[in-house]
Amino acid sequence: MIIKLVKWLLTAAVGIAVLAAIFVFAHRFADGPRAMIAGGAFTTGEMYTGEEPDWTFLKDREEVEFQLMNPERSRTTWIVEHEGRIYIPSGYMKSTLGKLWKQWPPEAEVDGRALLRVDGKIYPRQLVRVKESPALPVIVSELGRKYLSQIPDAAQDDAGRQAMLEGALAQIANDELWIFELTPRT
Repeated sequence: MIIKLVKWLLTAAVGIAVLAAIFVFAHRFADGPRAMIAGGAFTTGEMYTGEEPDWTFLKDREEVEFQLMNPERSRTTWIVEHEGRIYIPSGYMKSTLGKLWKQWPPEAEVDGRALLRVDGKIYPRQLVRVKESPALPVIVSELGRKYLSQIPDAAQDDAGRQAMLEGALAQIANDELWIFELTPRT
C-alpha cells in the first residue's frame, strides 16, 4: 500500500514538473512576462517618441516590464527613480539560484539594448551597469524605502537602515547585487 502511494506521489510530482516546464518554455513566446516568469518579445504597446520623459511618475511604481533585444525575452522587475534617472536592480547574482535563474544581467552587459514597457507605452532604453557612482547610496536607500519597508521586522530605525545600506553597497562591490541604469538609446 505504501509503495503504491509513493509511486503515485512520484508520478504526480514528475507530471507537475513536466507541465510547469512546458508552461515556462511556452511563455517565452508570449507578449511579455507573467509575474516571475520570463516572456517573449513585446507585441503590444505604443512606442514612445519625444523628449526624455519625466520619470518621477515611477517613484512609487512597484514593478515594470522590460525586454532585452538580444535575446528577445522580457521580464518583470523592480525600478528606482532618482533625480530623473531610472535604475533596475538584480540581486542574488552569486547565489546558486541566481546563477541559474538570472541570465539577463550578463546578457545585458553584452548587449544592453532594451525596451521598457509601462502603462502600455514602450520606451527604447540602454541598460548600463553601474558599479561605481556617487548616486549608489541614494539608489540603494530608495530600493530599501520601496521594497524592504514592506518586510515585517525590516530595520526601521536609523542604525538598521544604515546597516542595510552598507550591506547593499558591499553586495554591489562584491558583484552580488547589480544595478543597471536605463539610459536613452542613441
